[in-house]
Amino acid sequence: MRLCALLTTLAGALLAVPGPVGWRLPGLTPRFERPGDVVLGGSFCILHFYNAVSLDFTTLPAGLPSSSVSSWGYRVAQSFVFAVEEINNSTHLLPNLTLGFSIRNSGDSVHGAMHETMAFLTGQEDPVPNYSCHRGPPQAAMVGDTRSALSVAMARLLGLYKFPQVSYASTLPSLSDKNQFPSFLRTRASDLTTSYAMTQLVLHLGWSWVGILAQDDDFGQQAGNLAREELSQAGVCIEFHLHIPSRQSPEKIDANVRKMEKSTATGVLVFLSNSNIQLILHRLVGNRVLGQVWVSETLVHTVIALATPGASWVLQGAFGLKLRSSHAHGLSEFFAHLHPSRTPEDMFLRRFWEATFGCRWPHSNDTEPSDMQLCSGNETLRDHEYPFQEVSRLEAAYPAVYSIAHALQDMVLCENENRECGDPVHFQPWQLLHPLRKVSFQTPDGTHIMFDANGDLVTKFDVLQGQWSPEGQFHFVHIGKMDPHPSLENRMMILLKDSIQVCLMSARRDSGLNLGVPSSVCSTSCEPGSSQIPQQGAPHCCFECQPCPEGQFADQKDMKSCLQCPEEQYSSQSKDYCLPRTETFLAFDEPLGLVLTVVSLSLASLACLVLGVFLWFQQTPVVRANNRALSYVLLVSLTLCALSTLLFLGRPSPTTCLLRQITFAVVFTVAVSCVLAKTLTVVLAFRATKPGQRVHMCLGPSASSFVVLVASLVQIILCGIWLGTSPPFPHRDTASEPGHLVLQCHEGSGIAFSCVLGYLGLLAIGTFSVAFLARGLPDTFNETKFLTFSMLLFCSVWTAFLPLYFSARGKATVAVEVFSILASTAGLLGGIFFPKCYLILLKPERNTPPSLRTGPWAQRDLGRGVPPGHPHSTISARPPSQQQDPGSQFLVPALTT
Repeated sequence: MRLCALLTTLAGALLAVPGPVGWRLPGLTPRFERPGDVVLGGSFCILHFYNAVSLDFTTLPAGLPSSSVSSWGYRVAQSFVFAVEEINNSTHLLPNLTLGFSIRNSGDSVHGAMHETMAFLTGQEDPVPNYSCHRGPPQAAMVGDTRSALSVAMARLLGLYKFPQVSYASTLPSLSDKNQFPSFLRTRASDLTTSYAMTQLVLHLGWSWVGILAQDDDFGQQAGNLAREELSQAGVCIEFHLHIPSRQSPEKIDANVRKMEKSTATGVLVFLSNSNIQLILHRLVGNRVLGQVWVSETLVHTVIALATPGASWVLQGAFGLKLRSSHAHGLSEFFAHLHPSRTPEDMFLRRFWEATFGCRWPHSNDTEPSDMQLCSGNETLRDHEYPFQEVSRLEAAYPAVYSIAHALQDMVLCENENRECGDPVHFQPWQLLHPLRKVSFQTPDGTHIMFDANGDLVTKFDVLQGQWSPEGQFHFVHIGKMDPHPSLENRMMILLKDSIQVCLMSARRDSGLNLGVPSSVCSTSCEPGSSQIPQQGAPHCCFECQPCPEGQFADQKDMKSCLQCPEEQYSSQSKDYCLPRTETFLAFDEPLGLVLTVVSLSLASLACLVLGVFLWFQQTPVVRANNRALSYVLLVSLTLCALSTLLFLGRPSPTTCLLRQITFAVVFTVAVSCVLAKTLTVVLAFRATKPGQRVHMCLGPSASSFVVLVASLVQIILCGIWLGTSPPFPHRDTASEPGHLVLQCHEGSGIAFSCVLGYLGLLAIGTFSVAFLARGLPDTFNETKFLTFSMLLFCSVWTAFLPLYFSARGKATVAVEVFSILASTAGLLGGIFFPKCYLILLKPERNTPPSLRTGPWAQRDLGRGVPPGHPHSTISARPPSQQQDPGSQFLVPALTT
């Protein structure tokens, strides 16, 4: 005892300070205490000290007068007192134990919080670390403080002694680290939880373009960075992330306000302390920066900020999260009975009374101006409620006291897991830590209290919003609830009312008044049927909306890209869904198909009719003069050409796809090769100058047949290669006609198809060239002019066919090819055989031998010096007995079979 007294005397002599310290009131003990069997400590920010201390180290530092009284801080301290008294009056909770307390003022200063914490641990006015010489009641735990920066300093000190600390307002995530802060718990959710809740609220509101205001300290940096990371991962763009200096800095604050003034983001996430939110609001109101919706993790800051004139116009529409904490019934009545005369030991009540009623308490020895009127003592706190009391969390310390009380009862009754009991009168504070972490109880109002493994309160949030009432009063409206703990789908449960309405008065927008759910986006949402196109050099939240192309759709808002419709479907006109396609093909029963069918059958019938005429009049000079066998083959091939178009009509099948192009190529090759053989025969007949030349061997029927067979065989070989490598097959075309599924035949190998058409084209061009060169030969029974004309029609049709075929789509492709086949067939049939049918049927007098005697052809041959019997002559010599005159001896056509 003597040693303790000596150490105390020496420490007091060394550390005694004649003047007041910065977080104390001059001449007064800066605490409010009551005795008990067990003492609880409480650290609250009740009195603020703003003026800086100028230290020259030549004199002892002078004390600082307080600048203001925190009405909210004092009311929270009274909730601490109310909870202690309620527990002491309870017959169920600690019935044989009286709780005492020691409420201390931290002055919103780290130094003040550390000093008062050390003073509480040591029991000395001027504490000496690790020395505690008093033999008072045991100290159970420390409740406090408000700001995280204060709680961190306290937790590092208290953690050295494993002394329990329960904070009612500190939210810094690092305080959940039990390695650094083993004895720290809190009846609040950490910033990690609230930041996650805020980001989920932002996502639920559909915001994609927001700003962040963060305190320039550990709290602001950690909370702001957590929110930024969460939002970025969710695809939300951050337009600005501004750090508000912890100390007053007008230049930096004005620079941040100018950035906010230029911003286009409507939503602003706020992580600011009580003092700095007032500073930034004062600048915002002065610069008329309105029209932004604030989202704060707690409405305490918002309520305090409303003391700034005009702040309600900035904070209208603001969202805040209210912790679902216990409600202390009777706290308002308890506060209404407070009076300095009833609790003279409460040195904070006088200052609170003076600040509340604007008077000066008699015989006060503080430094307040003497010209203030004296308090009469008749003032009353009844009906003098705190603004926005329903959301101000005035009972913040209430659950903290109850959690300590239940831990004490569990320790006394041995209701903890390790069954270690403690003496309620003689125990060490570390013995309380384990039961404190494991408490699970309900407060008198039914609120369930328990801590998680990190010492954070397991809780839910209410979502509130600041709105103007029709009477012009600004108030907070409950609009929903949130469960920050992810569900099985790893998503937070958010339930908001449908009638969320915000009225924004904006000085930067001409509209002035906006009603409805607030929106904070860089670009207007893309409706279904369009997709987002990013703007070059801008964040991904800034984009343009572009309608989906044909065949694609977007069935949701803000899709990054359009989706391709299935092959059997096509996009609707609005491009927001897909419709089933209608199958279509060139059918026989549709008008175009019916016309082509009639034309095809008509041409085939006409070719058969011409063949019948030639067979009936096969012995006439006209028929005999035109190589009857080739004519018959040509007419049969033209008939097949006309009929081959029927393979192009109707529903495509594997068989028709294989046959249509092959049949068309082969029969047309036979037809063109017949024309080529006929043309070569005529040319060679007129070019033979002397009897007995080898060219006469080419004028026989076998030579013509050889030309047709060889030319056709080459095409047959090409078609065989085509069928063997990549044959045609049925194809469902989805790109040609919107809304339709065109059934058609795919050529298979495009190269093989081009080779077949190219060979046919070369054959036609060769035939046309030969016929064109022979157009000047004698024309009686000479068909070269008709062959030239027919091949000219043929080449013209197929020259026009190629570009039309490759540019047509869908059924038009088939129609173009069918039309080309029919047109070229009609050209060959009409150009070659109609003049002969005209002579046979309508001019029979010109189809007899006598008509040849005086024909202009005979005179022309004689005038050109063509001798009788010459191959160039249009007639051959008859026996001398039949000769009547020089012109009548050439009666039999020379080019007969």
